[in-house]
Amino acid sequence: MLAFVAKALLAGVMIAAIAEIGRRLPAAAALVASLPLVSILGMIFLWFARPDAENMAQHAQATFWFVLPSLPMFLAIPVMLRNGVNFWAALVLGCVLTVVLYLGMVQWGPRLGIRL
Repeated sequence: MLAFVAKALLAGVMIAAIAEIGRRLPAAAALVASLPLVSILGMIFLWFARPDAENMAQHAQATFWFVLPSLPMFLAIPVMLRNGVNFWAALVLGCVLTVVLYLGMVQWGPRLGIRL
């Protein structure tokens, strides 16, 4: 339980740091947010929980394939905002787009030979 709390606190600190940096330097916050820190920390925690090279390789490869469907959201949201869509609506629509693309990846990825 202590490990879970530590992981949650670390994630919270990362999010808070990005938000604070973003108030002054939006591009710098975007850079920090784009770093695969969560993925790297997740791999480290997973390795300590289950030090299995094949399991880690599968995890890293699946992470790559699931990052791809999330990327269009980061283009759709600015387009919507610049065209007058309310922030919350743009955020929700961007998230819906990502979920639809994730479902597409789960449905079509294995059919295309992608191991998830």
